[in-house]
Amino acid sequence: MYEDKTLVCKDCGSEFVFTAGEQEFYAEKGFVNEPQRCKSCRDARKNANRAEREIFTATCASCGGEAKVPFKPRDDRPVYCSECFAKMREQ
Repeated sequence: MYEDKTLVCKDCGSEFVFTAGEQEFYAEKGFVNEPQRCKSCRDARKNANRAEREIFTATCASCGGEAKVPFKPRDDRPVYCSECFAKMREQ
């Protein structure tokens, strides 16, 4: 019923394929417009408003090595590096 279509991205001008499966999905969801951007431009547009995560450095409570975490460490709670945290989860 559906056939692959080659469309042109309105942002970068490159060609991309709007597959038959994607067309069927659009029809099931009731979407009437074809996509106007390629996947990489859609992803870039989605991530444009996303705030960068602040990364904090702490000392691992188990091995004493450096641990980088996406939250501000507190003195009353231990922080573990990735390796030590994975070992603790296994136990």
